[in-house]
Amino acid sequence: MIDAHNHLQDPRFLGDQKTLIAKMKSEGITACVVNGTCEEDWPKVSELANQHPGFVIPSFGLHPWKVSERSPSWFETLRDFLEAHPEAGLGECGLDRWMKKPDLEAQHSVFRAQLELAHELDRPATIHCLKACGPLLDELRSQPALPRFLLHSFGGSIEVARQCLKLGSWFSFSGYFLHPKKAATRAVFTQIPPERILAETDAPDMAPPYPSHNLGSLNHPANLRMITNELASLCECPVDTFSKNAREFFWGFARGKKSGLGPKSKPRKKLALSFPRESPPSEPGRTPRIE
Repeated sequence: MIDAHNHLQDPRFLGDQKTLIAKMKSEGITACVVNGTCEEDWPKVSELANQHPGFVIPSFGLHPWKVSERSPSWFETLRDFLEAHPEAGLGECGLDRWMKKPDLEAQHSVFRAQLELAHELDRPATIHCLKACGPLLDELRSQPALPRFLLHSFGGSIEVARQCLKLGSWFSFSGYFLHPKKAATRAVFTQIPPERILAETDAPDMAPPYPSHNLGSLNHPANLRMITNELASLCECPVDTFSKNAREFFWGFARGKKSGLGPKSKPRKKLALSFPRESPPSEPGRTPRIE
């Protein structure tokens, strides 16, 4: 299993990442993508990637909540981290109109710069979007096609999902969507092509309603197995579907195959990374999904 999105560098974990990773591995988690959010935490993401090569896959980005804290040299620093880690993605970046008093002009400027950098360096982008689906679509349509982009913890409508699919989007599902009040979001995921879905924890946030691993008020990253099992049941597909999708999204193991979805992009070099494969269960029937 691969956690497509977490924040293992978060200080709320109190420096106990080694214990968390041991528990994750005991649950069959073979890799996780750790997303940086600002200049302050990018060094910690880099450190974790160096300490746990092949397990921690770094991603560096400026989160919309952190835009006001950026330094004049933020963009050059971001480029330096990405170039120092050829395996890294770009993110978490995006747009957010849910936060109080958002500086929308600054958000768009920073987001646009990061999209351009992802395109230039040929890196997969992980995107945060809250209450900003229309502006997000406008930005994506105004840019050259990205190599890959993931709408993490996607909570949009079916109509938005359709538009994003046309642009080549992938979507990730977090355990928070298992709460009863998120039935509408779960219904959207049943209609997204399963080959475009990844599983994530977003730990230490977005905790599921009935976690298999408790960490006080925090979401334990080892909850991925429970989330993945529930997602497979919801989407009526094999449990290993989402790890296969993560391999393709982040490392391009399935590049060159015709998916019939989204714009074409140039092939990237496959990185020398390997992960244990899960044994898939028999595949049940599927329900019709949006195209």
